[in-house]
Amino acid sequence: MSNDTTAHHGELGDAEYAEFMALAAEEGFDSDEVDADLDGHGPLPVLAIVGRPNVGKSTLVNRIIGRREAVVEDRPGVTRDRVSYEAMWAGRRFKVLDTGGWEIDVLGLDAMVAAQAELGIEQADAVLFVVDATVGATDTEDALVRLIRRSGKPVVLCANKVDGPSAEAEAAYLWSLGLGEPYPVSALHGRGSGDLLDAVLKVLPEAPPQLFGDGLAPGGPRRVALIGRPNVGKSSLLNKVAGEDRVVVNELAGTTRDPVDELIELGGKTWKFIDTAGIRRRVHLTSGADFYASLRTSAALDKAEVAVVLVDASETLAEQDTRIISMAVEAGRAVVIAYNKWDQLDEERRFYLEREIERDLVQVQWAPRVNVSAKTGRHMEKLVPAIETALAGWETRIPTARLNAFLGELVAAHPHPIRGGKQPRILFGTQAGTRPPRFVLFASGFLEAGYRRFVERRLREEFGFEGTPISISVRVREKRNRKK
Repeated sequence: MSNDTTAHHGELGDAEYAEFMALAAEEGFDSDEVDADLDGHGPLPVLAIVGRPNVGKSTLVNRIIGRREAVVEDRPGVTRDRVSYEAMWAGRRFKVLDTGGWEIDVLGLDAMVAAQAELGIEQADAVLFVVDATVGATDTEDALVRLIRRSGKPVVLCANKVDGPSAEAEAAYLWSLGLGEPYPVSALHGRGSGDLLDAVLKVLPEAPPQLFGDGLAPGGPRRVALIGRPNVGKSSLLNKVAGEDRVVVNELAGTTRDPVDELIELGGKTWKFIDTAGIRRRVHLTSGADFYASLRTSAALDKAEVAVVLVDASETLAEQDTRIISMAVEAGRAVVIAYNKWDQLDEERRFYLEREIERDLVQVQWAPRVNVSAKTGRHMEKLVPAIETALAGWETRIPTARLNAFLGELVAAHPHPIRGGKQPRILFGTQAGTRPPRFVLFASGFLEAGYRRFVERRLREEFGFEGTPISISVRVREKRNRKK
């Protein structure tokens, strides 16, 4: 898809953009605001929050994102489901990657902290290094400083737990780490967090490169992340699709934890598989296992275009399965769900599995499903058409004129319910982006979540979008603007 006409106004070509802006002006929308809605929804820069357990990383994450989402408990090593959150400061959006600490295991604290920090730093555009000012720099901090230096990533040093002026002297000791000025902050009370975030914005790039586009010539191999909870059969599936000629193209330096990219011939095409298999292979993690798996899945999704989520059909769908699917959807990737061990199911289990899918996967009814056996290779030929279908949906774009004709009919046939004596109406809309499809609707009033879901369902019925999440944002006309 050509990007030359799309640099300044989402994916609208020049003529379409001019027509659209005229429509926006006619309906009384501010042109600068409309421009902001069309643009700026590419990949967000990533800030990794790194530090040893119990220095207050999660409290700081909650402070930065402005809501209480990361789990906070007053003991080191609390596991979390989510690893990345979207944040905004001074009008700029960015992604916060929480590399939370976990229990000490057989490897000892330093190795665990290094493992999680390394992974976080590798994914990040900049690093926020959190130190407990009341404790000062320990050997673990020294090891982390070496890691950060080696990465060459820009870093901001946060001296946390500085609750009052008396503690500021303790923060000053952290100059000794050699990472520049320590910003004294109380994540708990918010003290100093504004100055810290100003410093963060100075080192974060406006927008990072889109990883899955790196150096790929048109027609280059598409990137597939094979994800799923541990022991679900990812390694077997990868070995099966690769056959005997399993080629390790680029084993990332230094550790078996890194995702390995492999070029694999499948269905007459070359694909680049990003393998997250064997998350627990090297270390027997205890309470950190799920969190570590989430961090690895997140790393693979960032590099991929499509996620093949492997689910063990012989077992009841687990919460971790639905969580991993949600991660793929939130990352905005095309999604295929592959049910492994299908050949082992009896009629009764198949019946119950269908019920579970209806109940637990209702949010991804649009994802193509394939039933496979990684062990025997059964139905493997169905995987490629499903991946291609999902990628086609992910890249679909509806011209603005056609979308507005559709929206006009939809609003006429199914108006929004009247709330408080008013009836909000969709005035017009556009598809501002693809990969995944992103729609901006302009309305006369607030559209309820139920109505937005209805609009999404109808968009899918009309235009397909199989295998891809859809993002719909709504811009409401301000009172001061009047319709011409």
